[in-house]
Amino acid sequence: MSMRTSDGDLDFDLRRLEAYLKEWLGGTAEARVTRTSGGMSNPTYFVTRGGWRAVLRKQPNSVLMPSAHAIDREYRVLTALEASDVPTPRPYRYCEDREVLGTPFYLMEWLEGRVVYDYALPGFACEERAACYRSMCATLAAIHKLDYTKIGLGDYGKPGNYFARQLNRWSRLWGEYRRGDDDNPALDRMVRWLAERVPASETLVLCHGDFRMANVVFHLTEPRVIGVLDWELSTLGHPLVDLAFNSQAWRMGPDENGGLRGLPLDEMGIPSEQDYLDRYYECAGATERLTVFHRVFAMFRGAVGSAGVAARGDLGNNVLPDAANVGRRLARAYATRGMALIESEP
Repeated sequence: MSMRTSDGDLDFDLRRLEAYLKEWLGGTAEARVTRTSGGMSNPTYFVTRGGWRAVLRKQPNSVLMPSAHAIDREYRVLTALEASDVPTPRPYRYCEDREVLGTPFYLMEWLEGRVVYDYALPGFACEERAACYRSMCATLAAIHKLDYTKIGLGDYGKPGNYFARQLNRWSRLWGEYRRGDDDNPALDRMVRWLAERVPASETLVLCHGDFRMANVVFHLTEPRVIGVLDWELSTLGHPLVDLAFNSQAWRMGPDENGGLRGLPLDEMGIPSEQDYLDRYYECAGATERLTVFHRVFAMFRGAVGSAGVAARGDLGNNVLPDAANVGRRLARAYATRGMALIESEP
């Protein structure tokens, strides 16, 4: 799994991890740990011990944000998906004993691949980019086509209208994340607009919740997805929410979470938004289509999620060195794009 790394200090006692690994794996090899810049909510580390290696995900040590840091859900869904056609890292072990690292954590397979943070796929050939997009699209469809009850996730989501529940949850989070000096009137307007247009929702699938370029691992040399990461926000929900979140990159600029807006997509080998959506509909056998509501809802989620990054930055919980400012800037960008969608309505 090729990710950017940081030499920052560990937020746990390495000796305790070494003792845990020795008891589990045996042997006397020393553990080496490197913190990565992946994992906006939960600290993520590369761990090597002799010829053995893994990725470690844990909660942050300081004050936890509400409804965040659900690494137990991540581990559960990775375990459920292990025998499925959805490519994921193999889960190794979950530890809820806080005496080891100070917080619950889990270890999973270290995939040897490429993690890319920009939808433009810099450094890829045009043909590679086209194939990568086809693979990413097919992977999202594969998640949504799973029989979640057969893999033990029948109780993975709450009953009731998914959109209503999610709007209530994320609106509440926005209220918890915002600070007195936060000014994002566009986000407040989106909340009101969405609340007046909540559709009926009976379709339920396994949703990733944060399906974007930075959360898939591409093969080292081939243009195909070999793993889907960061299942913290996964739940049972409506597939078009995942699709809208995944496709919002076409409406965001390159400086807005690595979006595609304004780029020469044809020259780059990247499909148009509509071509990508049509491919998804075909792969998933979908009968419903994205609406402005779904697109605005995705921008709303992106805005609140970014506000959460800012709030964690204020508390010192985030990997990014300038998380508070970056989060607030992105929250305004998502809200601006969401309002543009609303205002484009006839």
